[in-house]
Amino acid sequence: MEKLVLIDGHSILNRAFYGVPDLTNSAGLHTNAIYGFLNILLKILEEEKPDYLTVAFDVKAPTFRHELYNEYKGTRKPMPQELREQVPVLKETLAAMGVKMMEKAGLEADDILGTIAKRAQKEGMEVSLVSGDRDLLQVATDVIKVRIPKTKGGKTEIEDYYAADVEAKYQVNPTAFIELKALMGDTADNIPGVPKVGEKTATELMVQFGSLENLYAHVDEVGKKSVRESLITNKELAYLSKTLATINVDSPFDFSFEEARVHDFYTEEAYVAFKKLEFKNLLSHFEKGISNESITAGFQRIDDLAKAEDIFQKACEEEEVGFAILKKDGFAGIALAFADGSCFFVQNSGLLTEAYLTEKMSEAALHTRLCCGDIKSAYRYIMCDDTQRFFDVILAAYLLNPLKNDYTIADVANEYLGLMIPEWAQRFGKASLMEALSSHPEEFTQHACFLAYVALKATLVLRKKLEEAGMLTLMNEIEMPLTYVLYDMEQEGILVKPEELKAYGAALVGRISELEQRIYKEAGTEFNINSPKQLGEILFDRLKLPGGKKTKTGYSTAADVLEKLAPEHMIVADVLEYRGLAKLKSTYADGLYTFIGEDNRIHSTFNQTITATGRISSTDPNLQNIPMRMELGRQIRKVFVPKEGYIFTDADYSQIELRILAHMSGDGQLIDAYKMHADIHRITASQVFHIPFDEVTDLQRRNAKAVNFGIVYGISSFGLSQGLSITKKEAAEYIEKYFATYPGVKNFLDQAVKDAKEKGYVTTLFGRRRPVPELSSSNFMQRSFGERVAMNSPIQGTAADVIKIAMIKVHRRLKEEKLASKLILQVHDELLIETKKEEADKVRQILEEEMSRAAQLAVRLEIDLHEGNDWYEAK
Repeated sequence: MEKLVLIDGHSILNRAFYGVPDLTNSAGLHTNAIYGFLNILLKILEEEKPDYLTVAFDVKAPTFRHELYNEYKGTRKPMPQELREQVPVLKETLAAMGVKMMEKAGLEADDILGTIAKRAQKEGMEVSLVSGDRDLLQVATDVIKVRIPKTKGGKTEIEDYYAADVEAKYQVNPTAFIELKALMGDTADNIPGVPKVGEKTATELMVQFGSLENLYAHVDEVGKKSVRESLITNKELAYLSKTLATINVDSPFDFSFEEARVHDFYTEEAYVAFKKLEFKNLLSHFEKGISNESITAGFQRIDDLAKAEDIFQKACEEEEVGFAILKKDGFAGIALAFADGSCFFVQNSGLLTEAYLTEKMSEAALHTRLCCGDIKSAYRYIMCDDTQRFFDVILAAYLLNPLKNDYTIADVANEYLGLMIPEWAQRFGKASLMEALSSHPEEFTQHACFLAYVALKATLVLRKKLEEAGMLTLMNEIEMPLTYVLYDMEQEGILVKPEELKAYGAALVGRISELEQRIYKEAGTEFNINSPKQLGEILFDRLKLPGGKKTKTGYSTAADVLEKLAPEHMIVADVLEYRGLAKLKSTYADGLYTFIGEDNRIHSTFNQTITATGRISSTDPNLQNIPMRMELGRQIRKVFVPKEGYIFTDADYSQIELRILAHMSGDGQLIDAYKMHADIHRITASQVFHIPFDEVTDLQRRNAKAVNFGIVYGISSFGLSQGLSITKKEAAEYIEKYFATYPGVKNFLDQAVKDAKEKGYVTTLFGRRRPVPELSSSNFMQRSFGERVAMNSPIQGTAADVIKIAMIKVHRRLKEEKLASKLILQVHDELLIETKKEEADKVRQILEEEMSRAAQLAVRLEIDLHEGNDWYEAK
């Protein structure tokens, strides 16, 4: 028996939209509904293996139901813009896959699907009809199966209904299912139904009478008077509702089963569509990517040293050359791309050593600009710190769209060159670099050459786009020079005392055990402290603490809930400390130990292309999250030490974001407050609360500090009230008084939001853009988040730019003055120098001069300088 799969297009798209978290591609297109739809489609195809497939869509035009009842579907809310924009793109994607689609003015998708299903049944086919709409249960038979997907948290489960399943679930057969809706109505479609008849009563009536006709033939037998009278009074409404609810399974339209026959949907056009939508994990369905034969014809593999010499000589004679170094679990070789379209993979065949490569690439860097993706990882093979000799296409692509999670060369090829090239996993699966080279040498050559080819060709496009966006200077003078600074920092690493780290871990274990026993005693029983469910039951059921909030899985024991209870309840304070120490133990005491190298130094990786604001991040391990709030957390800094004969010099910008706010807002009061070189928070408290400076209390200063820093992050009265444990009204008054004191700040923040709404992005003082797509969202929470982003990103992004400039300047001065001291760590607004003792005065001078002069603001950039024999002492 042949099988037909029918899909209710809008219904499944709608389900996917609300079931899959919001996604956007690099062009800013919302894609979550399309992604969810395709996942369901591919799941159905895999499970059903049909012979025919058709997707039906509604058309925005009146149907015969609207002619019968003008208010039909009148209560439906308009489709959210984020979903509306995905409908045509889904249709284009399905067309690229060659999927048969049906739609017809005057008919709903249900009518089309029901009609095709019944025709298929007559043809002797088995039918699977996929919809999120239970109305279609009325067409279920022994061979027509209605499948209803439920998508939650990105995971999809499907309920299946043949006729017998409908009866088992709803106590009526599929035909009588229509009558149910006729009686009880449907608020979604605005079908009126019969007043006073709900789902329970309608079901009882259908079980008793079997059909609407039989019900009205015996209406006097309906026991409940109010229901009986309503049925008699609203008989016409009941029959109208039945007509509205009945799917027309004999709708007039032409349909060819042969046009719906299943074929290979994973076409070249579909591959392009999936790549543009950036559905990387769906690309595994495609055997291979686009061949790009016209391009790959110029790709060659070289394993002869004489020929390699010619290639490197050619590189020295070009204006720009693209390159890619293939090194991970072994050194495979290097690919070089040239302006004439030729591209060569120079293979490591024993003759091409890493030393030879370094010599040749260092020479090439003197004569030509070298273009690649991730220049930082290539510096070890190029002895040249003049970053103007290089261009990093991944970094450029990140600047143009910092919201994307990550970038690959394949992404750059797709977005900026219109080329669809397969990712590593598509070509070689889980094979290592050297395994892929030995087992698929030709494909490996093509892969390597593409990396270099794209780097070269994309450079021209990206440079032009950066210039148009006003970010070319940012790229050339901040981001590219920073790549070498970060490379140097990664090479240096930071020295750790392994035995002291072990001792620190042991001390934590002792304190954790002590807290564990105290918590058990306070609770009056032993339980799993790490289980939120058990902890919630102990705190709110057993101990009857106030403020318990029930969730689906039990009481909430989130930090914000517990922090409110901690001052009054010792067990809660102990639980919070226990949690903090347990994290310290796993993440830092144990976690850091695994990253200590043979030189007893930790070599973290510093990333430029992760955060939307431009801040540098640290991974493997993350040294920027070393705790500072708990004293025991701060103690871990004692295990980070300078080498013999050195000390640590730590420099930290003082209130950099507030100072940037003063400059960007141009608020005279705030600028004057900083120029007084007094306590900014005490000054703010004095001016906001209209009291003499000397009479400001510590509490008033603390409140003013919370407002000062909160304003930078677009804090709401609710957020401030939570932070200060005051009423929302009091918090609103604080904010109002703050803005009255510093009106320029209010104007600046309002203008930032206004500009972001008009342009779609905000900029820093140095031209860095941060798109704010949330401002166009139909969701209030998303828009509110977007407003906070619009207020904060220009400030936080400018702070990120300033610290990067400072790093470049400090690093350059240390090298120019031939000092042994090295910049080894950056944590947000803080720089750490491993300082040779004899150079301490000079290092302090360099930090003070270069950090304070990193940007010319209306207020001075102040630096806090400290020294010590370990990081704890220096901080």
